[in-house]
Amino acid sequence: MDGLHSILEKAVESPSHWQVLLDASASLWRYSGGNVALLMMQMAQRGTDEPTLVAGFKEWERHGRNVLRGEHALWVIAPRTARVQQVLLPDGTRHRIPVGDKAPNGAVDEGKKTLITGWRGQAVFDVSQTEGTPLLVPRSAGLTSVEVPRLWESLAGVARAHGFSVQVTDSQFGLTSGFTDFAQHRVQVGGWLNSEERAAVLAHELGHVLLHGPNDNVGKLYGSSVDHRGLAEVEAESVAYTVLKAHGIDRGPQSASYLSGWADAVIEAEQSAAGATSRKPASRVDIAKSVLGRVTAASKEILEVTDPPGLGGKVPAAEASLRVEGQQTFAGVKPAEGPPQGLEMSGP
Repeated sequence: MDGLHSILEKAVESPSHWQVLLDASASLWRYSGGNVALLMMQMAQRGTDEPTLVAGFKEWERHGRNVLRGEHALWVIAPRTARVQQVLLPDGTRHRIPVGDKAPNGAVDEGKKTLITGWRGQAVFDVSQTEGTPLLVPRSAGLTSVEVPRLWESLAGVARAHGFSVQVTDSQFGLTSGFTDFAQHRVQVGGWLNSEERAAVLAHELGHVLLHGPNDNVGKLYGSSVDHRGLAEVEAESVAYTVLKAHGIDRGPQSASYLSGWADAVIEAEQSAAGATSRKPASRVDIAKSVLGRVTAASKEILEVTDPPGLGGKVPAAEASLRVEGQQTFAGVKPAEGPPQGLEMSGP
């Protein structure tokens, strides 16, 4: 945790460090932001490459791979969960009881739920710490002119799933590249942009849709409400950067300059929150941790729909298959004459 604190502190101070975290989050997008930072830190301490595919000891065995002798585990934070039964009481209140317990008289069973009850350390290993059957991993050298419209449509689908229409117009509000109207549930994108720029702007606006609505209590606490747009813009641009990076589109120079005001935005938001409430101002690390968690959670929600190449840092279930150019290629199967086009071999 001390190491995580140090990483987040550097990310606040330096846009380049923040971008490194986003790069790793784009590769390991199925992991939380905190766990991405922890994995990066531990791999760096070993003097090895950044993590690419991470799984537990037994999960690697299920894929025909074994942890190399002498390798030490990487540690991530995993939830402790409990299964409970939720019931609706006659007075209209809801109550949770242990599974198997008898419900109170007159109560209506509303089914079972899984709750997070705490947190624990979980040992995992990167693919570079294992040997055995190669894994087939889809990869992308960047989207083609044919694939960009598909990304656009999947991004628009995320917007529609959240009740927002998407309009491409030359009559853009304030002549900005993009605008999210929460009152009208509408996202506007500049019609003068090329297809890749439109996808980038829509991904940015989705960051606002997912994170900065009227009920964004966490954002208000840390200064990313409508009264403090600086931090909200950093969050939205970070979401866009992560989503595009996962799809093989590197907009580093634009995002690097955009994030250059990161530290100042955090300080301003912190001071504003302190002046408006009696609450003790959050530290820079508190804010960085919150923002990283929000950005990675929003990015994951988007990427689960847009389905980028790669595995997001987690190997699929042993019985699951990978979709490769319309054909089914199973994880853990070594090809006869090298990997098919669009695939890379992971692990030694």
